[in-house]
Amino acid sequence: MSSPTQANQAPTPTPIYQCNPKVHQALKSVKDHLHKLCADHSHRLVKVETMDGDVFEGYIVHCDRGILHLRLSNEGYARGFFPGPPPPPFNNNSNFVLPLVLFNLLAISLI
Repeated sequence: MSSPTQANQAPTPTPIYQCNPKVHQALKSVKDHLHKLCADHSHRLVKVETMDGDVFEGYIVHCDRGILHLRLSNEGYARGFFPGPPPPPFNNNSNFVLPLVLFNLLAISLI
């Protein structure tokens, strides 16, 4: 029979993945570098390409915790396909802000 303290203890989980310390350090370094680049180019018009081949044009709004917030440019909005009705004519307050994960970015270019 088990003691009352043993009955309340959850079993120790078995990890199915654990990041290699060298990989962890490399990813942290890339994240810090991208965060600084995005902060230095805040409110600039950029073209962002993801590792999946998606391309977005917009203005860097904010970068925090590994997420780049990109305010999509309304210029040439007919090129993008979004669910729902078409976007209204240019209105600075109606731009869509797209959160992008920094680790999924392949390139950021100034336009």
